[in-house]
Amino acid sequence: MDKESLIKKAYDLGFNYEKKYHGCAQSTIAAVQDALEIRNDNVFKAASGFAAGCGLLRDGICGGYTGGIMSMSLFFGRKREKIDNDREETYRSYHMGCALHDKYIQEYGTIICKEIHIKIFGRSFDMWDEEEKQLFEEAGAHKDKCTTVVANASAWTIGAILNEIEKLSLKIKDFNHLQCIMD
Repeated sequence: MDKESLIKKAYDLGFNYEKKYHGCAQSTIAAVQDALEIRNDNVFKAASGFAAGCGLLRDGICGGYTGGIMSMSLFFGRKREKIDNDREETYRSYHMGCALHDKYIQEYGTIICKEIHIKIFGRSFDMWDEEEKQLFEEAGAHKDKCTTVVANASAWTIGAILNEIEKLSLKIKDFNHLQCIMD
């Protein structure tokens, strides 16, 4: 599949996963992994608590952004066995994270969940209050609002990953060792 098709696939998967399952960080990770056909259930599970600005509190960074950083770092990040000597991969992931940050700033003006809510809904919602959560849903959270944020995060993330793969003259299959499916 060509680069643009993979980016569109990640966008569509991110949108649909957030719509159906919710959990912005995990939806972004699942979209990127499924589009690239490299599944790592440990990374997916590790993103559980990052939804809605971490712990549903909205005052932290967007889960889509977090999921994107986690996905990029799975492909290009410091390895544990090289913790004292992997500057190149560490900085590669930093630069990719900066690129994702720039996309968020350009589109939403922020990476903070609550502030993104204000931008796309006109207000923020308390995810721990059932009435507020219902209003959040009625405002289109999982119809076209948060779904689009996750779709964008998924597309931007896979674009950054594919750019690095291309820049380094690698292939997606070179990353099959990242597969980790839990039983």
